Amino acid sequence: MEKIGGKSVWQHLFSTVVIVAALGYFVDIYDLLLFGIVRIPSLIELGLDETAQSVEGASILNWQMSGLLLGGILWGILGDKKGRLSVLFGSIITYSIANFACGFVQDITLYKVLRFVAGVGLAGELGAGITLVSESLPKKLRGIGASVVAGVGLLGAVAAYFTVELFSWRYAYFTGGGLGILLLLLRIGVFESGMYTQIAEREQVRKGSFKSFFTNTRRLKLYARCIGIGLPTWYVIGILATFSNEFAKALGITEEVKPGLSVMWCYIGLATGDLLSGVLSYLLCSRKKAVMILMLFTLLGSIIYLYGGLANPTGIYLMCLWLGFGIGYWAMFVTIGAEQFGTNLRATAATTIPNMVRGTVVLMTTLYAALKPDILALNAAAVVGVICFSIGIYSVLTIPETHDRELNFIEQD
Repeated sequence: MEKIGGKSVWQHLFSTVVIVAALGYFVDIYDLLLFGIVRIPSLIELGLDETAQSVEGASILNWQMSGLLLGGILWGILGDKKGRLSVLFGSIITYSIANFACGFVQDITLYKVLRFVAGVGLAGELGAGITLVSESLPKKLRGIGASVVAGVGLLGAVAAYFTVELFSWRYAYFTGGGLGILLLLLRIGVFESGMYTQIAEREQVRKGSFKSFFTNTRRLKLYARCIGIGLPTWYVIGILATFSNEFAKALGITEEVKPGLSVMWCYIGLATGDLLSGVLSYLLCSRKKAVMILMLFTLLGSIIYLYGGLANPTGIYLMCLWLGFGIGYWAMFVTIGAEQFGTNLRATAATTIPNMVRGTVVLMTTLYAALKPDILALNAAAVVGVICFSIGIYSVLTIPETHDRELNFIEQD
């Protein structure tokens, strides 16, 4: 077996850093999607009628997404100023406490506040984990390492779905908090990135400046393209899977289609695709080619999903699996964002970019809702998709390749 740096490939890929980052993302995804799964039963128990469930449910979700946007910036800056480990520990403490508290909630206002706090905590997990893995593994294995992290982590969505199916929604929140505390104990033995420690004491190096992405034209274009690559991923999750019940009705399907089940199948596909994307990048020696192949596969699936004449719930769920597999370049997309920027801005980039993409879901759903009365659900979703895929494909074609890039460099003002 090939050895890299005196270790086998398997020793690198199953190192403590990779395992702990993967388990951390597992808990992160579990908690991130949990409210969407428990929304109805939790709001019914809190005494809300159907109309209030819709209004307050959307409000709580917006509070959580706002927390993700704010947390992405805060944790990213902290990761570059104080180290990657500070984020891995701080973020999980934050969202574990918030999830425990959600299990006791009796009031809608408090529910919103706690999901906001949970969103802040959840924002830091993936970016810090991918940054630490990218800086710890040999450059040939960075893509595969990131895929292992995301592939294992995204199975947290499946765990969340079945936990809610088998137990009460309060127990599901307690489980999320408990998993976080267990993960915290596992992280005690993880070491800081060597690349970061080299610049940590260099006061002349400006670290963790979010403003730096907007004061330099080159960095701004790179940053925008990194975000653009991720748009199709949350178009699939936030539109096609989330509103699968509406598309089923538009297609004339009379049997019930459960959006929660659609999202679960989407994430099963996503976990599988994430594992493949790293291997594909490794074999092609290109991040861009791997992402483009999967993005075009997703585009084809989206067309079939909306206009292929699906006739039953099984068809919807299978297409969600297809689409999830296609957007399995999620880990590669975050890795590309981390590799574009120097060590002094890497955590800020890797943490804010995916959360910026998550934040665009609000724009996507708003546009979808505005178009739907005039051109109907299927066509409204198609218009949003054309915008997302156009930006995504352009971004992949024009962003620099980073497969063999050395990461031990800093960004100059």
